[in-house]
Amino acid sequence: MRLPRVLLAVIGLALAGLVLAWTFLGSPTITKDTSFTIPAGASVASVADKLEAEGLISSASGFVLQARVFGSDSPIQAGEFLLTPDMSQGDILAAFQSGDVIRRFVTIPEGMPSILVWERLMAEDLLTGDVAVPPEGSILPDTYAFERGQSRKSLVEQMQAAMDKALAEEWGKRAPGIAVDTMRDALILASIVEKETGKPEERRMVAGLYSNRVRTGMKLQADPTIIYPVTKGKPLGRRIKQSEISAVNGYNTYTRAGLPEGPITNPGRASIAAVMNPENTAALFMVADGTGGHWFADTLAQHNANVAKWYAIRRERGEM
Repeated sequence: MRLPRVLLAVIGLALAGLVLAWTFLGSPTITKDTSFTIPAGASVASVADKLEAEGLISSASGFVLQARVFGSDSPIQAGEFLLTPDMSQGDILAAFQSGDVIRRFVTIPEGMPSILVWERLMAEDLLTGDVAVPPEGSILPDTYAFERGQSRKSLVEQMQAAMDKALAEEWGKRAPGIAVDTMRDALILASIVEKETGKPEERRMVAGLYSNRVRTGMKLQADPTIIYPVTKGKPLGRRIKQSEISAVNGYNTYTRAGLPEGPITNPGRASIAAVMNPENTAALFMVADGTGGHWFADTLAQHNANVAKWYAIRRERGEM
């Protein structure tokens, strides 16, 4: 049955009215890239009121109307959104419904100790809540995304889950006969490797050297293990004192044999992998070579010769 022409005309006018409402009511008035935050549990009406109050649309009622008529059934999401001048009402609503929130990032460099991780997170104003200093070695260095208002606790848990996963994955790929028997010991040794060399290409060699010392029962004599009880991983800012070298504690590998009682930093994945697959070497000694790397030696005589070369470099630099 055909509809009367008058009824068709009325329907047409109604549709035209809706199109005009879509076009003119609630139209965006965004003049520059703007951040807009939707709190948890907000309704379309309350979000529209907030958009109008912040000068981002011309009419809250118009925005609600277009949302009801033209929007999908998906609920709007909480979070921080980026609104740009080229966005239509439909674009704004779609962004809110898709949860396309602004992602911010925090980077934890390889070898950053937990006290500095904590300071970095506490200094990030867009995170919320307090959190304790994470256990040393529990954080995987990486770049992490977070949202405005996210809790520091949840971000730390994400970082710790990433470390647990990376450590388990590298442990599963370990070479047979490595010097450590547990993932915990591998993590501790990796933290020493991380602090002992700034050259990525040296990691496996340093891991091989310390693995040899662990196997033979030699003291590791790693300088960073002396510093850790003094600063909790922060830079010492001076030369190590003789009293610190001779101090007896759970970390000082000059006065105790074997591994320290815990990690001395948060090692990166590359240092963990180096411990799981160390260089096949007979080296037992190393000393700085003046370039940020090291000379390695199998015997004490070779090592003493390398130390003499290092002292000569330091004298040339006026450090001695």
